[in-house]
Amino acid sequence: MSTESPPPPLLSVRDLQTSFPMRSAVLRRTVGQIHAVAGVSFEIPAGGTLGLVGESGSGKSTVARTIIGLEKARSGSIVFDGDELTSLPKASMRRVRRQLQMIFQDPYASLNPRATVEQIIAEAWQIHPDVVPRNRHRTEVRDLLERVGLNPDHAERYPHQFSGGQRQRIGIARALALRPKLVICDEAVSALDVSVQAQVLNLLEDLRRDLGLAYLFIAHDLSVVRHISDRVAVMYLGRIVETASQDELFTRPLHPYTQALLSAVPDPKPWDKPAREQIIIGGDVPSPADPPSGCGFRTRCWKAEETCAHDVPELTTRLELHPAACHFATELAGAAS
Repeated sequence: MSTESPPPPLLSVRDLQTSFPMRSAVLRRTVGQIHAVAGVSFEIPAGGTLGLVGESGSGKSTVARTIIGLEKARSGSIVFDGDELTSLPKASMRRVRRQLQMIFQDPYASLNPRATVEQIIAEAWQIHPDVVPRNRHRTEVRDLLERVGLNPDHAERYPHQFSGGQRQRIGIARALALRPKLVICDEAVSALDVSVQAQVLNLLEDLRRDLGLAYLFIAHDLSVVRHISDRVAVMYLGRIVETASQDELFTRPLHPYTQALLSAVPDPKPWDKPAREQIIIGGDVPSPADPPSGCGFRTRCWKAEETCAHDVPELTTRLELHPAACHFATELAGAAS
């Protein structure tokens, strides 16, 4: 009896490292490196969603910008739909970018204020004229606006005439214009009101189902990530410290950092569940320009011991559950369910 091997992932990131030079104030000489991403690996299957979470400054957006080519990887591999992006020539990268689009965090700054909605969306077809014929630009723009829940008759309006949630829908329409396979959502709902967040998340879910999209969904709000993700990866100081399916990460977190993040998520019905431990992390996030030796979380971790200062914990399966980068990984009593 023959068994078919699973299809390759749409996006495969292996040991990705991205750094930025530190320069002296006077002579502008390079005096060090800021290691924003320090060995990140993950996969996203076609039609799947990976949630990437962590505090501000953990390197989430740098991962996204490196994948899409806005930042240059120092080392590592990024394979998208069979193409190795880190060594792809510019001409070939232009072709790949049609299948790899991004929704930015700020719906106010990401749209050209001097262009109409129609011009903003149709600009992609001017760069890639073979996607939509010029005589169909007007019709396609209106179809996209209707798909994302906006009035097609508003295509001639300017961004300042829309609310924040409506602007983000315009950004989503722009990302869909080239019919991509993967969309990177970089804090795509963090600047929106809670009620509008729910509407945009539901829209993204509908688009994934209808168009077969895959998402890399970056956020710092775990409740948002839980709503939309199949799998979740938790980042801290440029590294992934835990990764698991959405259900298992929220019910059986192993890494102390993940446990602390989950303990901070408000519970709408605490009386229906057993009391859970409240964890408060002390101190500040260390600078990526001078990270701690060994485990990056040890300076704020209540479980840290001497070995944590010397040995970098591997991201490997712990307690026969899922990968976590902690020497002393344990389950948390009363985790979110």
